[in-house]
Amino acid sequence: MWNLPPPPGFQGLHPDRSLNVYLRHLPHWRQDGATYFVTFRLDDSLPQAKLRELETVRQDWAKKNPEPRRKEQLEELSNEVMRRVERWLDQGMGRCRLRERAAAKIVADALHYFDRDRYELGSYVVMPNHVHVIVKPLKCDIEPLESILQSWKRYTSRQINSLDRSEGSLWQEESFDRIIRDEEHLYRAIQYIGRNPTYAGLKIESCPLWISPAWIAAGWRFEPT
Repeated sequence: MWNLPPPPGFQGLHPDRSLNVYLRHLPHWRQDGATYFVTFRLDDSLPQAKLRELETVRQDWAKKNPEPRRKEQLEELSNEVMRRVERWLDQGMGRCRLRERAAAKIVADALHYFDRDRYELGSYVVMPNHVHVIVKPLKCDIEPLESILQSWKRYTSRQINSLDRSEGSLWQEESFDRIIRDEEHLYRAIQYIGRNPTYAGLKIESCPLWISPAWIAAGWRFEPT
């Protein structure tokens, strides 16, 4: 249950530390020492019609929320976009290149490669067209979250393209990320990851699914669906 003590290494949103926010297509929150829930997706995972719908959502929001914008307004945009995107991703659109076990393994191996060196992994699932990760950067000044994500995408893009003799972009450039607020939010994020294959109508064993053994030992685990 989420009322357990926080798992090793977890740091939620700290009320007394500075919080940096920047806006691309989506708002991104950054705080040193924080743990994030991140989603990154394949470049073809959403068709043009869905991308146009998202752009309309952003434009309507911008008209209703002129600058300066409060944190709550930015959260409203992020929640609305992610609600739509998560539903669409689970419909399995695009080539779904991560459905191939070898391609999914490349991604999972890349996530683990610098674990406990550049970042701490909490949990992840590799879905056919997207990836969810709970991660905490350890060297925010020299290896921020953006650099970690770029490294994962760059390496896995080369390896997967080589695997199936493809060329071109593999990943959508911008990822979705949220600072995990507290232990309750962390619990819900872990359960979402653990149940994502089921939500998408897939067998659990068809998707690489992982949670830190140290977190499991502390009582944090995937609950049965």
